[in-house]
Amino acid sequence: MLKTVAAVVIDGVAPFELGVLVEVFGIDRTDDGVPPMDFRVCGEQPGVALRTSTSMQIIPEHGLDALRDADLVAAPACGIRDEYPEAVLGALRAAADRGATLLSVCNGAFLLGAAGLLDNRRCAMHWRDAAQFAARFPEAKLDPDVLFVDDGDIVTSAGTAAGIDACLHVVRRELGSGPATAIARRMVVAPQRDGGQRQFVEMPIPECTGDSLQPVLTAMLEDLSVNHTVAELAQRAQMSERTFARRFVAETGATPHRWLSTQRVLHARRLLEETQLSVDEVARQCGFGAGALLRHHFHKMVGVPPADYRRTFAQRA
Repeated sequence: MLKTVAAVVIDGVAPFELGVLVEVFGIDRTDDGVPPMDFRVCGEQPGVALRTSTSMQIIPEHGLDALRDADLVAAPACGIRDEYPEAVLGALRAAADRGATLLSVCNGAFLLGAAGLLDNRRCAMHWRDAAQFAARFPEAKLDPDVLFVDDGDIVTSAGTAAGIDACLHVVRRELGSGPATAIARRMVVAPQRDGGQRQFVEMPIPECTGDSLQPVLTAMLEDLSVNHTVAELAQRAQMSERTFARRFVAETGATPHRWLSTQRVLHARRLLEETQLSVDEVARQCGFGAGALLRHHFHKMVGVPPADYRRTFAQRA
């Protein structure tokens, strides 16, 4: 049961990410059928103002001792630094040891990682910080693509909106779909987005390390509907097929087939956003031929079907 929620704040805390926790767990919504929750903002020194990531300050009302009986201990984004307060790390470890659920929003996962709580645990991170997180905490099982990861007693999320998804997921898991839907309705957000959904990250055309294949790549991009064979591409590059395949991977980071599929999906995204073409016509223009093949590659790369992507990102008058 989710009765007490403690948000841990340190210097550099992000007000918006803290606000996400307040909005989901810290507002009395009993009139909407949501069970009451005791929400606490906790710092190392209660009553002492902390700097935030913006031009404001936050004064935690509670000390770290208020974590001792919290059912959920949450770490909002707090910036990335070499060291974190040892007292805070110790309080997080103690909360984990006694069985509390831990939740992080965005780079708040760095705080959990510094406490040693993410070793051999599945976790999520905002795509911009994923490489730095993986380098710093190599024992963590990071999935850099998804919105959030529920690994039982630890829930981690990507960026701000994904933090809302993770918080509502915890409410749904602990209190049921009714309270989660009621909170989402008041917040005017989607009541449920699957945590395994991909973060919508721009996938730029891979940059070549040399110029030997640039004419070939340009020709491939000029007409994505053409089914290029390795033999034809190698002939255009004046290389043997084996040399061409090796050079292509070295310069683009992908095989010719995978690189072309990626560019086709990118083009499909643009068409879904900017046109009213049917999925089958988008598939034809992108070189997938049939809608079923587009759906397969699109879902594999983006994480949602083309129709769902269009509903979310299509340009509207």
